[in-house]
Amino acid sequence: MDNELSRRVDALPGLVWTAFPDGRIEFVNRRWCEYTGLSVEEASDDGWQTAFHPDDRAALLETWRVAVASNAPGEAQARMRRVDGVYRWFLCRVNPVTDGAGKVVTWCGINTDIEERKQAEDTARANEQRLQLVVDGFPTQVLIFSPAGEVLHANRCFFDYFGVTLSELKQWQTNGLTHPDDREAVIARFRESMSNGKPYDGESRHRRADGVCRWFRVQGVPLRDKEGRIALWYFLQRDIDDRVQTEAHLGKSAALMAKVEQLSLRGSFSWRPTTGSITWSEQLYRMFGIEPGAQITMDTIAAGVHPDDLHLLHEMIERAQDGKDVEFDHRLLLPNGSVKYVHIQAHATRDVLGQLDYVGAVQDVTERRRSEDALACLRAELIHVCRVNSMGELTASIAHEISQPLTGMTINAGTSLRLLSAEPPKVEGALEAVRRTIRDGRRASEVMKRLRARFNNHAVKTDAVDLSEAAREVTELLRDEIREKRIVLQLKAADDLPPVAGDRVQLQQVVVNLLLNAVQAMNEVDDRPRQMLITIEREDGDCVRLAVTDSGVGFDPQYACRLFDAFYTTTRDGMGIGLSVSRRIIENHGGRLWATPNERFGATFSFVVPSLGDHPANAGPVDRI
Repeated sequence: MDNELSRRVDALPGLVWTAFPDGRIEFVNRRWCEYTGLSVEEASDDGWQTAFHPDDRAALLETWRVAVASNAPGEAQARMRRVDGVYRWFLCRVNPVTDGAGKVVTWCGINTDIEERKQAEDTARANEQRLQLVVDGFPTQVLIFSPAGEVLHANRCFFDYFGVTLSELKQWQTNGLTHPDDREAVIARFRESMSNGKPYDGESRHRRADGVCRWFRVQGVPLRDKEGRIALWYFLQRDIDDRVQTEAHLGKSAALMAKVEQLSLRGSFSWRPTTGSITWSEQLYRMFGIEPGAQITMDTIAAGVHPDDLHLLHEMIERAQDGKDVEFDHRLLLPNGSVKYVHIQAHATRDVLGQLDYVGAVQDVTERRRSEDALACLRAELIHVCRVNSMGELTASIAHEISQPLTGMTINAGTSLRLLSAEPPKVEGALEAVRRTIRDGRRASEVMKRLRARFNNHAVKTDAVDLSEAAREVTELLRDEIREKRIVLQLKAADDLPPVAGDRVQLQQVVVNLLLNAVQAMNEVDDRPRQMLITIEREDGDCVRLAVTDSGVGFDPQYACRLFDAFYTTTRDGMGIGLSVSRRIIENHGGRLWATPNERFGATFSFVVPSLGDHPANAGPVDRI
């Protein structure tokens, strides 16, 4: 190469070299020599090969041989050793120089340093491999699309679950991987996301490897480069078939429950006292005459409660703050002026954080109340007829003593019929009502036996009676009537009370008479809460005292001495027999019965009877009454 051309080649910004037509190296420029540390003479012929990495020489020589043999351009990548011994990647390219006849007269080549590019490619490749490992490790299906919507890759979980190859997956729009009923909507939604670049989110059915179609939630997000252009789309598929089936089942159950609530005139609710959040069923909205979906608060509920029953609601709220189960009755005053009677029961539960929640039911008992009121009217008429046509104290006593057990039997029998008529029948509740019916029948029978004994001079044996337990049984017997009258009843019994000596049925009849007397005294009370308190405690000496306190109309102290006379009554529906009979029973038990007016409202009726150890009946039977 002449000196002028050599100088020009040396000035080129690259490692330039030339070769003879047969491939032997003819010349290397100064930059080539400076980089490799080899002279032109050392690089001549095959000496240049020592400047390349031993692992790359074979491929490089093969590329060079093919180029020379075909008289065509060629290129290859190989590592060249720098003068300091460091290898760097170079792109080696060569082109033939031909004469007018097309014969190769020389070869011109240039080696370009591509080390940074190779490192970047290796780094990108390593990152891609790591990403692929991560994606393959996902326990759910992952799809990767190009910006144009072409499937590029899917993870191992996807291929294993759907049993398809990548080529089959590329035909997902037509090969049945998507359920026929969902395909059109899925494709439209997919194309819309590809077009506007917005994330994809939808639920659709897709065919599993075994041919079963299951519901999936499919979400797709675009991956953008620094300029904001979409580089890839990542789609995630999560199997939600179990959730969809559960929701469908719950939907059917909710619809069935709503129908059952409507037919049974019941509504359900949940309430969290700490936050005040309340959830109602649709039937409950209908029951209260409120537009379905309206926000429910305690003020909303209070606005629908009859003004005379608001105290019952407030007492329920106060009781609920202590985490106790609640059960009470009250009236609703609807916007159209009509009145409904409802029965409410709520059970207290706590979540994992200890937050108090109530789950309960409200039953419309208006029709039942009307039936019971009609029954009460019939009962009142019967009592009136009995009083008018009584032939003395015996007839009146019998009517009074057995009316309550018979009423209890009627109510319990009706309750049994209603529970057994439910769908499905509520057998346990019906059995309990039947047991109460049997109990009331036995009580009526016992009353008749004792009345017969009383008038036939038969003695009654003395028993050890737990007065607290006996009183609780009576409150259970009268529970429905007391609740219907919107009366709040409390029973407070002292601990370790001794048993009393006497006849259990007769003592319970006294408690029945005192409670009914209190109920009748509060019938006309509408300006204050109707409250009744039963107190059982020790009295001075070896006696036990039971007191019934009410918030009724009370009595005039000047007529106190007549309260226990036969046929004397201060109430419209009273017969005037109960207190007279009760005093005689208590006196024959060695005790005393009296009445005192309360300081503000109502009256307190009390009796004391000797405990078992102090009663003279230990030596014999109780006198007849």
